[in-house]
Amino acid sequence: MSTAIVGLLRVLPLLLLLLTVPVSAEHTSNWAVLVSTSRFWFNYRHLANVLSLYRTVKRLGIPDSQIILMLPDDMACNPRNAFPGTVYSNADRAVDLYGDNIEVDYRGYEVTVENFIRLLTDRLDEDVPRSKRLGSDAGSNVLVYMTGHGGDQFLKFQDSEEIGAWDLADAFGQMWEKKRYHELLFMIDTCQANTMYTHFYSPNIIATGSSALDQSSYSHHADNDVGVAVIDRWTYYVLEFLETQVTSANSKLTLGDLFDSYDESKIHSQPGVRWDLFPGGEQEGRLRTVVDFFGNVQNVEVESANMTDPGSLMEDLIEIARLVDKWRTRDQEYLAGQNGSLVQEDHHRGQAQESSPHYTVRTKVGPAKMSEESTWEKRFIGASVLGVCAAVWLTGSMLGGPSA
Repeated sequence: MSTAIVGLLRVLPLLLLLLTVPVSAEHTSNWAVLVSTSRFWFNYRHLANVLSLYRTVKRLGIPDSQIILMLPDDMACNPRNAFPGTVYSNADRAVDLYGDNIEVDYRGYEVTVENFIRLLTDRLDEDVPRSKRLGSDAGSNVLVYMTGHGGDQFLKFQDSEEIGAWDLADAFGQMWEKKRYHELLFMIDTCQANTMYTHFYSPNIIATGSSALDQSSYSHHADNDVGVAVIDRWTYYVLEFLETQVTSANSKLTLGDLFDSYDESKIHSQPGVRWDLFPGGEQEGRLRTVVDFFGNVQNVEVESANMTDPGSLMEDLIEIARLVDKWRTRDQEYLAGQNGSLVQEDHHRGQAQESSPHYTVRTKVGPAKMSEESTWEKRFIGASVLGVCAAVWLTGSMLGGPSA
């Protein structure tokens, strides 16, 4: 029996055991969609908000290939920037958020409502590269962070168009129908931010915003050398928690811990959280770890098959075991038959040799030796052919030479 079959027989009981163990459905990948919707230099803080979150999710393990970064303006190269090629979110300018390792997927006028919705719902043209696509699936936890200027149930894009609360709700609805997320965390920092998730209806969503209806979202502080505010208050304190408390991808801090850290006296508005769309409500949602959305924790998912379903994995494994047993029986029968045939053949050959007086011993025939005459004939023919070729080449050279 082959080694592969023996190995399969040894592993088969373990596979059958795994099928009987209930495995909870967990996410298998993480994606982040980080969107700034404001142009112009005086909206510097909105771009800094997004780049701060971008730096954090990368630190916690989400690779650039699974981050969609949308920046409507390039503050780093703005002629008003006193520190060209840099973006800071703090007046001490300790960390350059732009840095040398940043991948902007949608830039400038590519940041539109249409492109954003097409990105979420996977309604992009075929020629759109993979770097501009959200490649999430039914096993993906998706973080969506948005910042800009907004109002009651709308968020402005580049001061020229708006996305409404219903538009966003329907986009997430299509994502759920297309199995483009497992769980989704929606975060938004804008004026009256909490109104943007009031119409959500898709399951497995946790939503949080910086301010309630009729409330503004304020900036935290300005950098006098830069000349404008460099970060918003709500995002500042979210980042403070992430940078000081969630120090590694192995952190056990939960979303409940993050939301409990909100301090209205510091934020100057009333942040909100919506739990009702999440299975188990607030009780279960609070138990989700921060790195379930901000990190890149990947789990192996084992599908638990019903024992009675036709075509289930259990049924397939049982059938494989039957086939292996059948092959083993056939191998044994075949080997037994081969051994019997060899013994019988040797017996008959021995009898034939003893009874035949003219038994002939076979001898090997060596290679035939070529005669010396034949060798010289072939050499003469080869030399003649070479001579003819040389004559043709010489004639061609003379005829093709330059004329006087």
